Amino acid sequence: MAQKITPNLWFDGNAKAAVDYYVSIFPDAKILATTNYPQTAEEGLADFQLDLAGDILTIDFELGGMRFTAINAGPEFKPNPSISFILNFDPSTDDAAAEHQKELWNRLLDGGEVLMPLDEYPFSKQYGWVQDRYGFSWQLILTDPAGEPRPFIVPALMFAGDNNDHAEEAMDFYVSVFKDSKIGNKARYPDDTGPAKAGSLMFADFIIENQWFAIMDSGTEHEFNFNEAVSLSVACKDQAEIDDLWSKLSTVPEAEQCGWCKDKYGVSWQIIPENMDELMQRPGAFAHLMEMHKLEIDKF
Repeated sequence: MAQKITPNLWFDGNAKAAVDYYVSIFPDAKILATTNYPQTAEEGLADFQLDLAGDILTIDFELGGMRFTAINAGPEFKPNPSISFILNFDPSTDDAAAEHQKELWNRLLDGGEVLMPLDEYPFSKQYGWVQDRYGFSWQLILTDPAGEPRPFIVPALMFAGDNNDHAEEAMDFYVSVFKDSKIGNKARYPDDTGPAKAGSLMFADFIIENQWFAIMDSGTEHEFNFNEAVSLSVACKDQAEIDDLWSKLSTVPEAEQCGWCKDKYGVSWQIIPENMDELMQRPGAFAHLMEMHKLEIDKF
């Protein structure tokens, strides 16, 4: 089944180097496709994009069975741990899971920063949270072989600041918006923990569009929150699906641009047609894209 929701990672002009780095250290990794900015302003480049004329625009790549898109842009958005990626190392399917976990941990830590040390915790014999050299965050966990299987990579949303204690509400909302959805495990804080109230979500996971996601309320005060450095693109089969998702997800008018929108929690989404690659090959496509807020297929 094709992956419908794709994490997009925003880079400050160094997307090619970053993707080459990820593909070199992750299992089952490869580059899938590359697109480029137009060559001239006449083809749709805005003034702030002119220094990127002809350069790489996006790189589609795959890590451990999950498709990502790298966006080669500017310094506008910096990644933070509000959206991270859980990496599940399962001893039931890999006899050397712990060794493979340590190996990838060391590679991600090269030029990066430890957020939680790789160590034993009540929920895992070996777990660690690392921010890599490009600022993106990864949670590496040695899973319980007796637990329900999960994919190798699971995007995780952490609700902090004004969003604290809204993780369960958000999970219920996402499950109501998207198809082929269900809620998985829930673990709650037994007591007030930092900004998290007793009963809020210490951890939960859920499926939307047949893909696993994780969600949690932060037990520590943080100054960051969701931003466009990590966005989630949704490939829609037709204009009706684009219209439906846009009406449910877009709540910040000033964030609407080129199919991008923000939901009521600040998570960024890109609501795009599934034949976006084909549409972008049409004459003047980039210029048309830059003029739109919600994407209108007929305008391409």
